[in-house]
Amino acid sequence: MSEENSVEALLEEARLNASIPPPAERQRLREAANLSRAQVAAAVGVGRTTVANWETGHSDPTPPGRLPYLKLLKGLAEIYPAAPAPAATPERTADPVPPAFVAAPETLRGPDGRAIEGDPGPCIRCGVTTTYQSTDGRPLHSGAMCQPAGPAAPQAVPAASSSSATPAPAAAPAAPASPTPAPMPNRPERRARSAARAQADTTLLISRAVQEEAERAGGDEEAALKALVKRAIPDVMHLFNETRATGRYDYTAYPALPDILKKPSKKDPDQIWEARPRFHHPGYSLRAPGDTKVTALDVNAAYLSALKCWLPIGKLEHSTGSDGVEPKRSGVHLITPAPWEHPHLPDPIGDRDEPGALWVTNSTLRLLQRLAGPKYGLTEGPVIHESWTSGATENFLDALRKLLSAARDEAIENQDTLTLEYVKAMYSKFISTMGESIHNREMVRPDWMHIIHSQAYANLWGKAFKASQAGLDVVAMMGTDELHVTGDWRQVFPEGRGVSQMKIKHGDAKASGEYTVGTVAR
Repeated sequence: MSEENSVEALLEEARLNASIPPPAERQRLREAANLSRAQVAAAVGVGRTTVANWETGHSDPTPPGRLPYLKLLKGLAEIYPAAPAPAATPERTADPVPPAFVAAPETLRGPDGRAIEGDPGPCIRCGVTTTYQSTDGRPLHSGAMCQPAGPAAPQAVPAASSSSATPAPAAAPAAPASPTPAPMPNRPERRARSAARAQADTTLLISRAVQEEAERAGGDEEAALKALVKRAIPDVMHLFNETRATGRYDYTAYPALPDILKKPSKKDPDQIWEARPRFHHPGYSLRAPGDTKVTALDVNAAYLSALKCWLPIGKLEHSTGSDGVEPKRSGVHLITPAPWEHPHLPDPIGDRDEPGALWVTNSTLRLLQRLAGPKYGLTEGPVIHESWTSGATENFLDALRKLLSAARDEAIENQDTLTLEYVKAMYSKFISTMGESIHNREMVRPDWMHIIHSQAYANLWGKAFKASQAGLDVVAMMGTDELHVTGDWRQVFPEGRGVSQMKIKHGDAKASGEYTVGTVAR
């Protein structure tokens, strides 16, 4: 490269660095060009989460993706310039703004990073009413909540100033009486409407993906499903990022992990015990002659329901004893559980080969503490030796859970097998790859993966206990979704394919889902 070209390259890079737009403008430019975060990430050589962080202000662009990202923004700004700023007041003249990168207003946030709400008004970006504010005090949706505005509402004509020499235009005939203004919806109602709009927008992403692959496959449903399963991980990460755009909590996608959360080697098992059950009632046997009828039940979307759990959202901190165990903290704990003295019920700690201390997740610990409490009184509380925890929330993945649940319900109602299997692939792969996986580079949270798995097992234990309390015997409980019971189970659980329902399990050795067992002398 010649000396002249080297200088020009440095000057071009300096121009780009000096004119980088703020986070909100970065997002506006991408959306104006109808580009997804995945497309931008692939073009500049980073992950989708990185692009999301650049657009929300959680981080600034850094090499090696910084320069190509700035070039992309500059080109988009020339194609999609920002709307002109409001006219300056006579007392003050607006400073000139470079045409390429017009600074867009950002969402006003408090010290905790949460968007601040105020009086409702039309968003300066999309025109839809919002209670969130920009840094200059104007209504502005937070994150990716902007929606296409409906028909423009008639604008009120400002009252003429007494000093104005220009007469006001003739007004339309006034209504006979001024109607009483409709009451402004309260804040929870406004939030519910915003959430509904966001869910409708992200649900559309699912239907578009299915339609794209179905058309590309030319009616071959098997080929379309194979393509959808292949793209399930990047697609669900995109949905996750979209649902987090207006989230109240910041989180670390790559926190510093304690050694207990790292696998010793690829061949060694994880060091966290997830309390996976493998229970068989000692009083029943398939080998013993008998006519006791047993029904194998299947829990629908067990992992999807388990997304509702307490997840740590920061760097894990070490504590000893019960110091780190608080209702609003979560993580992993080294405990010694009390002996389980109820052979007719599954052990909540699962079936393990060796007694003694073991590392469990917060989901398992919470279950053990509940069972030791006055409501159940089934066991003694575990001894807690040490913990790795951080501040936590139960609702971190709730928006994603509700979105996927709604899409699943709609697919079932429409008998849409393609969408149903696509949604299943998204939530199952989302959970299974959020740890140390080569298939998902955007998130390394093995603590979340173990906690969600354990929550699924804890949920299943709760169903087993409910069946037992209703007078049914629990003959077997396995995995996250398999419960075998005697008696009339329909009096205990609603039947169906919904997330809160149960259905008879098919497709295993007991194809009918019903079989008989004999009793064993106790």
